[in-house]
Parts: sequence; structure tokens; C-alpha cells
Amino acid sequence: MDLGLLRTFLTVHRAGSFTRAAALLGLSQPAVTGQIRALERQAGRPLFLRGARGVIPTGAGDELAHKVAPHLDALQEIARGGLDPAAAARTLHLTGPPEFTSLRAMPALVPLVRRGLAVRTAFGSPEESLEGLADGRYDLAVVPSRPRGPLLSSTPLCDEEKVLVAAEHWVERTGGPEAVRAEGPAALEGVPALCVHESLPLLTRYWTAVFEKPPPRRSGVIVAPDLRAVLECVAAGAGMAALPRYVCREALDDGRVAVLFDPPVPPLSTYFLAVRSGTLTQPHIARAHERLLRAASEW
Repeated sequence: MDLGLLRTFLTVHRAGSFTRAAALLGLSQPAVTGQIRALERQAGRPLFLRGARGVIPTGAGDELAHKVAPHLDALQEIARGGLDPAAAARTLHLTGPPEFTSLRAMPALVPLVRRGLAVRTAFGSPEESLEGLADGRYDLAVVPSRPRGPLLSSTPLCDEEKVLVAAEHWVERTGGPEAVRAEGPAALEGVPALCVHESLPLLTRYWTAVFEKPPPRRSGVIVAPDLRAVLECVAAGAGMAALPRYVCREALDDGRVAVLFDPPVPPLSTYFLAVRSGTLTQPHIARAHERLLRAASEW
């Protein structure tokens, strides 16, 4: 089989779409379609099933990808780095929410950076991250929900606990966790809300999970699209916020913020580590994937 056809086939298999594969290869979509048809004639069987949202590999397609991917990737490594192993260092393109990516994922990859891996990071919404992952702009994505469909695969990375925090003077004014436990959310009605979006998504999810009803309708006194900015405003006394514990752990330890309520069962959400199906055959992506999963076991 022609290596050029196999390279196109593997790109389509990983991208899940002729259109995405054409963009990654710098070819027209008809050219990609023609190459796949030529390869299917050589193989004597269909390799993909066409659908409205892209293509799904057949059993024969998956089997062929499994056989050729390691060898094509190895040839690509040689083409990029020559015979000097040090020149074959690869760049990992990582995406995810700014706070988790900055405070958790990026530091965890430093041991690989010391061994030659380069990392390029982009921050974005879950939708933007998954779209870029599917298009081939990113290699790994940290997202707060499991992606669907055959194009992307994911592994649970870690659970995140949400904590309701405010400056100490708000805890004193409301009576703190004991008052909330006795009076319910009514004890918190006078505390201004801070969040990352006008819809107060984190506070709403916390309220619904803990108090089994949405919070009273209100606008955030401060809305900032970064949890670290929200935390600093909470510490300065602006009001309350529901924040991941990893974001506010140091501020809790040094007393800059305090817990307004500590429910018996704190609300949790799960982060997932997503990849394009088939790309874990690439060594630099596989090493980064494994490193993040190992680090997450200690978070």
C-alpha cells in the first residue's frame, strides 16, 4: 500500500472527518475522499462509514489504523528529528479551563518538559476546547464533562470539590456554618454573590446540590472570567463565591477566606482528560496523558 494513502487514511481516522483531515493535511476535501476510495479499493473493503457528522471507521478501518499508526508515527518522528534523538522532541498542545490548567495540569507536566517536551497551552470553554481537539489544534483537553461520539475518547481525571467561601466578616455577620445549618440558605440572603458569569453557574450548581433548590434571583456584584480573580475579590470582602477547593486551599489555610457552610456531602464535579481517538499511539501525547493521570491521583 502507498504510504501517502496510509498517511491520509490515518489522519481521517484520527480526525473523524474528511473536512478536518483535509485541513490538517493541506489538501482539498475531494482529494482526501479520492485517496480514501483508492485505499479502500486496494484493501478490498470499506474502511469508513459516511455519516452527516463525519465518518466512523469500520472494523477493518480500526484494524488497519492499529497496525499502521505506530510505524507511520515513527517515520514521522525520524522525518522531523533526523537521526538525533534530542532533535525529535515534540510539542504538546494542551487546552482546558484557565485555572485548572494553570494550577494543576501545567505544573504536572514539568518533569516531561525537563526531558525535552515542549508545551503550548490555550485556555477556553469546554466547547472551544473540544472543537479544537477534534480539529487537531490540540492534543489533550481537560474538560468538565465526558465528550460523546467516536471521534474523542476520555478518561476521568479527578473530582473537584466546591466550597462556599467569604471573608471572615461575612462569616461573623451570617453566623457561619452553624447558622446556615439551622436556618438554611435564608441565613445567606444578605451576602453579595461573585462568579465567573452573569448566570452565576457555580453558585447555582452549589445551591442546587446542597440546598436542593436554585438560589434567589440576583446579579453578581462582581463577575470575572477567572476563578483566581473571583477568589481575590472574595478575600477583599466583596461577598461569597462557590469555588473549587484547589483554587482556594491556600487562602483558606492562611485565613484570607473562610467557609460559610460545610455540608455533610460536599458537591463534587469530575474533570475528564480527552484525546482524539487513536492519538495515544503518539509517544509524546501518551507520556503526557499518563503523567497527568498519575499526578491527578495525588490532587
